[in-house]
Amino acid sequence: MSDIETITVSEEGFACVNQVGDFEFTVDATDEEGPNPNAALVATYASCFLPAFRVGSQQRDHDDLGKIQIDADAELDDEDDLASIEFAVHVAADLSDEEFDEIVARAEDICHVHAALREGLQADIEVYGDAF
Repeated sequence: MSDIETITVSEEGFACVNQVGDFEFTVDATDEEGPNPNAALVATYASCFLPAFRVGSQQRDHDDLGKIQIDADAELDDEDDLASIEFAVHVAADLSDEEFDEIVARAEDICHVHAALREGLQADIEVYGDAF
């Protein structure tokens, strides 16, 4: 038995309904019934990186960062493939640049999506403390 099982179904057109355990969501290549696959991947990447950032901060003795928000931007190439991703990480806590750099490095090690992406597509990350 595999570790992750999903079911993806398209009755017609380009929208796909995905079943992951008890959860269901739509991904649509035309952006009509849900986000397109590239947008869904960028959101999934940010959704993995944010908790990894929080865990990385706890492992660096910063237990309470407060609110964290990631604004992700991605560029597509001429073939509509993802060419680059950038994360602007906004954090309520006010830490030094060096502390944030250590947390980012640890989060990159923890984030499973970061590890799964080809090196040239891993996000460029800027962190902004005291953001809220």
